[in-house]
Amino acid sequence: MKRRALGRGRLLITLGAIATLAGTVPPWWTVGGTVTPAFSGNAFEGSGILVFIASLGLLALVVLPFTRREREAAIDRPSSYVLLAALGIGGFILRVLEINGMEALGLPDRAPGLWLSGAGLAIIAWGLAELLNERPAES
Repeated sequence: MKRRALGRGRLLITLGAIATLAGTVPPWWTVGGTVTPAFSGNAFEGSGILVFIASLGLLALVVLPFTRREREAAIDRPSSYVLLAALGIGGFILRVLEINGMEALGLPDRAPGLWLSGAGLAIIAWGLAELLNERPAES
C-alpha cells in the first residue's frame, strides 16, 4: 500500500474550505438596526449557495484519497480543485455584486460571514497555487 502525504497545497485548501464553511452561517449583509428593524442574510441566499457547495466539494476531494485502500482516486487531480475553486470564487463574486446592488455591502462588523468566507476563499486560492506548483510524486 502506497501512502501519500497530504501536502501543503491540500492542507491550505482544507483550512480555507473550513474557514469558508464557517463563514456561510453568520450574516453576509445587514441593513437597518438603528431606527428601523435590522434585516440580514447569509450565504444560503442567491449565488452564495455555490460557495457552500464548492467548499464541501473541496473538503470531500481532499479526504477522498484517504478513504480508499489504494490511496489513489481518479478525480483527485488539480483540474478538479480548479473547477471547484472557480465555482466557489465565482459564486462569491456574484453574491458580492448582488449585495452591492442592494447597497448593503458592509464592513466586518455588519457582514462578518462575507469577510470570513472571502478570507477562506483567498486561502483556497493560495492552496490551489501551491497545489499547481508542486512536483508530481515519483514512483
